[in-house]
Amino acid sequence: MTERDRLEEVRERFERSRFHTSFLGARLGRVSRGEVDVELDVGPQHLNLFGTMHGGLIATLADTATGLAMLTALEAGTTHLTTSLSVTFLASGRAGVVTSRGRVLKHGRRFGYAEADVVNEAGDLLARATATFTILPERDQ
Repeated sequence: MTERDRLEEVRERFERSRFHTSFLGARLGRVSRGEVDVELDVGPQHLNLFGTMHGGLIATLADTATGLAMLTALEAGTTHLTTSLSVTFLASGRAGVVTSRGRVLKHGRRFGYAEADVVNEAGDLLARATATFTILPERDQ
């Protein structure tokens, strides 16, 4: 599998995910080896009881961006599982476009580490997340 094939696979998997596309309304922005942007038009359905972006949604965007970024960096025949996700919330999110920018900092044969910044359309940092992954062989389905 070439790098281009892997990037196309990531895009196709995302587009097939009803959770991400239909339920959340998220979309992919930049997709390159080790880096993925996940974008969302935050609307009233994404806000918590206080009128700000729900923290669980921010965590979901960060998890998605780090996981997809890791997937772009893996060799053919391997996959990954998130083993930890830590999110530090830095500012309240509001309605508008929010982007989670995932990037891989380390990946090996058995372990991976990635980070994501969640920013609003003005570029304000809403949250920073770190994630670790177990890398393992793909199983036939």
